[in-house]
Amino acid sequence: MSTAAQTGENTSAEVAGKAAYHHGDLRAQLLNAVRQLVETKGAENFSIAEAARVAGVSSAAPYRHFKDKPEILKALVLQCMAEMSATMRSVMEPYPAGSIDRINALGHCYINFARDHPGLFRLVFGISESHDGDAELATKGSQVFGIVIETVADYFGVSPDHPQAKFRAYMLWSVVHGHSWLIIDGKAKMQGIEVDEAQFLQQIAAGLIETVDGIE
Repeated sequence: MSTAAQTGENTSAEVAGKAAYHHGDLRAQLLNAVRQLVETKGAENFSIAEAARVAGVSSAAPYRHFKDKPEILKALVLQCMAEMSATMRSVMEPYPAGSIDRINALGHCYINFARDHPGLFRLVFGISESHDGDAELATKGSQVFGIVIETVADYFGVSPDHPQAKFRAYMLWSVVHGHSWLIIDGKAKMQGIEVDEAQFLQQIAAGLIETVDGIE
């Protein structure tokens, strides 16, 4: 490609970026750029200036909305958590409240998020290292996990505040979370293990939910 063509592309991107900014879309544009970079390079391996280039805006533009890179990453994590919450509620909606199918649907949703967005998955569950004690992130994380607790509580017909509802939700989360990491790290494939995830989730639910004594 010629230098002129490259310059033309860059100019067009910058013009598009500036136009989007004037329409109030700069923040969303930057988050989309950071999302791409997290997936392709990892959260540690790009700069704010690079994110600005991908978004097609000036290197100073991100600072209109974010003070630094950790703040941009935090905003992306909050966005991902909100998307995950919405997707979790959507995938379990077709199944009756209190059914094991709802629990399995949540498991599939979680695993699919990790498989489809491994970079974002790593970011969401790794950002606590740089945001320890962040109340906003803790609240949003509790809301996402709260969906699992509610679903397990419905299965047993108890309040989500019941200690056993929280404990059994945590058991399910631990297993599905571990499986998700093994999948994106390629560990199961390296060991020659083929996982039928529908059967996997059914067995997990049976082992941790159905065969455990009922909650009183």
